Amino acid sequence: MEKGKTNIDYKNPVIVVRGLEKAFDDYRVLRGIDLDLYQEENLVVLGRSGSGKSVLIKIISGLLKADKGEVMVFGNDISTITDMELQELRIRIGFSFQNSALYDSMTVRKNLEFPLVRNRKGITRKEINTSVESVLDAVGLSQTINQMPSELSGGQRKRIGIARTLILKPEIMLYDEPTAGLDPITCIEINDLINEVQQRFHTSSIIITHDLTCAKSTGDRIAMLLDGQFQRVGSFDEVFNTSDERVKPFFEYNFIQ
Repeated sequence: MEKGKTNIDYKNPVIVVRGLEKAFDDYRVLRGIDLDLYQEENLVVLGRSGSGKSVLIKIISGLLKADKGEVMVFGNDISTITDMELQELRIRIGFSFQNSALYDSMTVRKNLEFPLVRNRKGITRKEINTSVESVLDAVGLSQTINQMPSELSGGQRKRIGIARTLILKPEIMLYDEPTAGLDPITCIEINDLINEVQQRFHTSSIIITHDLTCAKSTGDRIAMLLDGQFQRVGSFDEVFNTSDERVKPFFEYNFIQ
């Protein structure tokens, strides 16, 4: 299913990336990336494995340092802010990891409580309970509150991972391969959840994926990362209406084979 229309403020970028470069030894992963993410937009970044998609969002969140270029998040230059300012900025950014990153020794409730207790000093037990119950309801998994991660399916773990990210009410969501390793039906459910999060919480999101069904279902814009640069940016149809032999295999693998 193709993404429906949303109300995006194209005059208000929350992330601005200019001339971003990153190399690992002699391998240049990013070769001069320019990117804007706008208020309440879902932007999908497509690319082959190892193309630098995850590197990009790790730089945006301050987990990696760029070699060159500028990354502005809410008007803050990631390369020059202090560690304390970066920590405060990260609270406004939700990072949904590919493996969900849940603590196996904690129940779902404890997993969700952990970021609240760590980042919200003086929060009351009533406020914690309300927040936990609210995000579990948002991802449709209220019944799992006392379960362990090992008792959950892959799709449920993905949902709980997103819930744990949402509990701090981030303004930006960074999704790293949200449908990886999931069956087709569960992929549809995760795609629907990403769109629901955008609408319900008014988030701006970057969605890293090589799954074109995810891209078509969730992306307001698509950015194709090839040879270390964004070669095609636009709607799904605009990106794939091309004879470029570097782009065609993505479409054919997902929708023809």
